[in-house]
Amino acid sequence: MSSTGHSVARKRRTVALAAVSVLAAGTLAACGGSDKPVLNWYVNPDGTDTFIKYAAECSTGDYDIEVQQLPSSATDQRTQLARRLAAQDSSTDLMNLDPVFVAEFANAGWLQEVKGDLAAEITASVDGKGDYLAGAAETVTWDDGVYAIPLWANTQVLWYRKSLAKAAGLDMTKPVTWDQVIDAAADNGGTVGVQANKYEAYVVWINAMVQGAGGDIVSDTEAGKDAKVDIDSDAGRKAAAIIKKLADSSAAQPDLTVSNEGTSLGQMYPEGGAGEFMVNWTFAYKNYEGGVGAPGGPPDKKALEDLGFARYPATVEGEASKPPVGGIDIGVGNYSEHPEWAMEAAQCITSRKAQVDLAIDNGLMPSTNSAYDEVAASGSYPKELIELWRKSVDEGGPRPESAFYSMISSAIQARWHSPNSVDPDSTPEESANYLKDVLEGKALL
Repeated sequence: MSSTGHSVARKRRTVALAAVSVLAAGTLAACGGSDKPVLNWYVNPDGTDTFIKYAAECSTGDYDIEVQQLPSSATDQRTQLARRLAAQDSSTDLMNLDPVFVAEFANAGWLQEVKGDLAAEITASVDGKGDYLAGAAETVTWDDGVYAIPLWANTQVLWYRKSLAKAAGLDMTKPVTWDQVIDAAADNGGTVGVQANKYEAYVVWINAMVQGAGGDIVSDTEAGKDAKVDIDSDAGRKAAAIIKKLADSSAAQPDLTVSNEGTSLGQMYPEGGAGEFMVNWTFAYKNYEGGVGAPGGPPDKKALEDLGFARYPATVEGEASKPPVGGIDIGVGNYSEHPEWAMEAAQCITSRKAQVDLAIDNGLMPSTNSAYDEVAASGSYPKELIELWRKSVDEGGPRPESAFYSMISSAIQARWHSPNSVDPDSTPEESANYLKDVLEGKALL
């Protein structure tokens, strides 16, 4: 891990410890004889300080909200929440959900359905007629219902050193392809930063490239385990070819097979190096802006001005890319002892004000246009970056919306990792056959 990665990890540990301190205090208070009901809010590590703030602000005379920390990886978050909900745990009131969890949890009957005006607003937003970004609204719908509330909407863009792109002769005002980015980095002493460890973000990368070539990993997901497996296609082979090209290139970073969102950050400003092209989420901007002069960050403000951003790379020249869509949605547990209060609390912690605070303080961008407008007006980000993010969410490519997404993701990881072994002539076919067998119960993960 780079020095910046260690710095990020230290910051997260510090925040987590602060959260534990608050929880301990709350537990002691509860032991002191208070009979006020407590709503447990299970949160992911990103933005924990803001979650603690809103747990306090959204508590009422009827109930208190306490923050409970989930593991750092999406896979482990799903496992912990699924175990609780499968056991009909009544203390799981509020949950931060990766968008791909919503369909699975809703299909299992683990989430309360969102109803009334809020559900109507979210449903209208799917068609671009409401306040929510369409890409965010799509993540919380399942089987003609709404089962969570979007909190923040994440997406990836291409971050790069302007000096590196200039040396390569790339016009970054126009769309660039993965092939162009890899060649530019390799020919000019730079690298390409991706997420290629054996975890969910690797599937995010694969899915974005497949969709950018006009394909899908699976389709007809409403058919459940009978969904159509599509990854053995020209689109799948093109995605595999890009991974192989990077893995075989001098532009590959040394830790490619275990790379994640944090490890590549420090490669943007290597000592004496040309820097990188990197795909990463919205938090990257605040990481660099707040890290001027810190190990692994921009050495000075002039170096920060050399940081560029552009739309996610295209898989195929002439075809629009499909930037990844992520973020966090808030779900209410179906076994909560206080369902009405939990839904009331969910609406408070997803308020426009909360979304704006997460964006400005934590680099986690809003799920609504009205909050985006406030963030843009705040001057906290370049306006062109704000609009790039907003457009990327609405025009991006979601991962398959399936009640069996966990199986789909794990099967893809099993056959596409490590990136050094990916072969466009065999990997898409082998992964398609394996995924079919897994869905049909003929093979184990």
